Amino acid sequence: RQRSCIACGKLAGKAELMRIVRDPSGAVSFDKTGRAPGGGDVCSEECFAAACKKKKLDRALKATLGSDEYDRIAADVASAAREARQK
Repeated sequence: RQRSCIACGKLAGKAELMRIVRDPSGAVSFDKTGRAPGGGDVCSEECFAAACKKKKLDRALKATLGSDEYDRIAADVASAAREARQK
């Protein structure tokens, strides 16, 4: 089953996308496993930035994120992107 990037719409397998989720308590985090429910996927750091700017991430998570949450998740996405490029 393929997933789509919330920013650009690119279809890819879950291993190729980076997942951001909101748990039942409302905490938002980067999901390294890509398996947690209740989130949205992005294909790159650029798409993460676009999703934040256009509030697509907020809509996917059904939450309003603060700048500190964006910054924390952006660091996790950047780290995951670097790891993927090194493989």
